[in-house]
Amino acid sequence: MVRLDVLAEGKRGGTSLLDEVRTFHDACLRGDYYDSFDVNSKNYMDTSKGTDAFMAEFEGLIEKCIRASAKGPLSPVREAFELLFALLRRLDRDPDSVVFFADEGGSWQVGVDWRAALPAYFRCLADATPAEHFAREVDRAIADFADYDRPKHLATARRVAHADQRVALQSLPAREQRRSRRA
Repeated sequence: MVRLDVLAEGKRGGTSLLDEVRTFHDACLRGDYYDSFDVNSKNYMDTSKGTDAFMAEFEGLIEKCIRASAKGPLSPVREAFELLFALLRRLDRDPDSVVFFADEGGSWQVGVDWRAALPAYFRCLADATPAEHFAREVDRAIADFADYDRPKHLATARRVAHADQRVALQSLPAREQRRSRRA
């Protein structure tokens, strides 16, 4: 089976990954994926078509970011990751501002594989990022999305970091010490 989405990524003259993510991000902020329905005791676990479409598109874009992080250039991929992470943070602050959740909503419902996404993001972040900023953003991403696996993610960040970035990472707590801070 040939996956057309994978072939299209390398197509010359096509939309860049960053442009694709910006378009998705803007559509989310406009409420294009918000699709509510009347909730009752029988359907409170259901998701709307808009929410399903959001999750499918989000998953596809995260996967594209992960693949693109192995190819370079890394700066636009980092920016694409950060726009997607901003949407997740917004979901945690105000779930109904992006999509409709019949019951409890938040970024945890999107189902990102953080063991794949964070290493890819850290590779992009390590490229040409000042040490303190690198450490701060590593800490923020782990705290916001995967603090339950903090030691593993910090070790991953150390492996991709430059020498000065590794020094800055040493100031971070090695274990989950606080509840996630949303920004």
